[in-house]
Amino acid sequence: MARLDKDTLDMVLSTLHKYADKNLPPEFLLKLDHEDEFPRKVLTELYDPMKLGLHLVFIPEEYGGLGGGAYDIYRVSEAMASIDLGIATGVLATFLGTDPITVGGTEEQKALWMGRIAEEGLLVAYGATEPQAGSDLGSLKTKAEPICDNGKVTGYKINGRKQWISNGGVAELYTILALAPGGPSWFVVEKDTEGFTKNKPEDKHGIRASNTAALFLEDVYVDADRLVGGVEGQGLAQAQAVFGYTRLMVAAFGLGAGWEALRRAIRYSQQRIQGGAPLSEKQGYTHKLIVPNAVRLEASRAYIEWVAERIDGGDENLQTEGAVAKYLATEGGNKACEDAIQAHGGYGYTKEYMVEKIKRDVRITTIYEGTSEIMEWTIARDRWQLHLKSRGAYYNDWAARLEKLAPSQPNNGLADAALALRALSVVLERSRIDRLTRNQHILFRLGELIAYAETAAIFSERVIDKPTEAIDLDVETRQAMARIHAREAALKIACEGLRWAVGAGQTDQNLANSLNLPAIYQAQTGLIDDMDFVSKKLNAAFPA
Repeated sequence: MARLDKDTLDMVLSTLHKYADKNLPPEFLLKLDHEDEFPRKVLTELYDPMKLGLHLVFIPEEYGGLGGGAYDIYRVSEAMASIDLGIATGVLATFLGTDPITVGGTEEQKALWMGRIAEEGLLVAYGATEPQAGSDLGSLKTKAEPICDNGKVTGYKINGRKQWISNGGVAELYTILALAPGGPSWFVVEKDTEGFTKNKPEDKHGIRASNTAALFLEDVYVDADRLVGGVEGQGLAQAQAVFGYTRLMVAAFGLGAGWEALRRAIRYSQQRIQGGAPLSEKQGYTHKLIVPNAVRLEASRAYIEWVAERIDGGDENLQTEGAVAKYLATEGGNKACEDAIQAHGGYGYTKEYMVEKIKRDVRITTIYEGTSEIMEWTIARDRWQLHLKSRGAYYNDWAARLEKLAPSQPNNGLADAALALRALSVVLERSRIDRLTRNQHILFRLGELIAYAETAAIFSERVIDKPTEAIDLDVETRQAMARIHAREAALKIACEGLRWAVGAGQTDQNLANSLNLPAIYQAQTGLIDDMDFVSKKLNAAFPA
């Protein structure tokens, strides 16, 4: 997949930030939130090719777009989320809505619909979720009945209901997943089609600047050429094909919102004097509320960029990696926002300081495009299969690669990340021997531990060789962050892996020694020094 050149991407991001500085001040965003108002004018301007043309980033060049890749969309998504996650969700919805066409449409369909979206700046909605199906697309009830003329299918009548649809009440174009005789299939439906109605907007906890509404389809007729791809039964495969891509976008939302809240907390800490010194100089504040969150977010960023590069390189089977990225970035963003409220004290609980709103907004990122629990299950299921197929070698081989690199790059946390991977392999193998995954909770906890191990490994591998351009933190700072995250991953996997294995009835009396706990505890040497260093660097990077 193509990527924008650096100058073009920088121009898009710069234009977006200038637009936000001029048109989206905090007072305006708080007003939208308070009044539960969808800012159609803002979305229209964001999509106006003569102003920003933001939607053009994800439309291929041959259909009038800029032809951005996964990396570009991650950068734009992070920037949008740092401005307002509700508005960002409106942009996400258009991107999602075009996915079935981009992935599965015929050339004629792509040229028609993507061309119109590019030229007219149409708002699009993705109609997959249903009231009783949730994230389980295989349980959909919406039906598409073929209409035949002389034995030939000329159209379809669609009946059903969709729930929690972003842009649901405001879009001009919808892609609707329905069960045709040949299986689940996507259909393109225009907003004014007879029998197609939209419910009132949902009164939501957060992202109140986005429009979320239920859709009702009663004998909605569409011509046969509105069947995406022209063949029934391709809908689930088309949806699965982009999960790695779309979940990366939501991961970037968690990253952007989390960092925005954290930046506010860092700047506040430099101004708030307590006990004769600013909070930014107090370990009890920085080492609990600031540093761990910054580390988790940057570990997520390294993994997001790794996945984006692989997608842009043509790798199409990254659903698991997309789940890891989404899981850690959105859980990390949610925790960062929660701690940013605490970091502001009583002020954080008020709307004026914005972190209260950001926290309500970011919460949805752990829910939409697959809940954190679905992510844990996806990660554990897929990596469990790899463990079995490789006879336990998958993570041990990865650890060996890190150990080989460690002597030449001793400051990157590679050896500690290798400890995490080897501990994970022990836990997985013990789970196999004692059949611990018969307990659903064990499987889900394995998903969490795998996410920590893989992000630790990728962060430590990339911190020197693939430095990020997305945040102004020097390599030394990110090395310290990689070390902190690798230590945490190793300790978490060994201690929690031991806890849950014992709790589920494992039979190895020597399991604690097999996990190499003494080495993992010894690896914590220097942790406080690293946290002190990162804290000082964050204060320098984000002055009040």
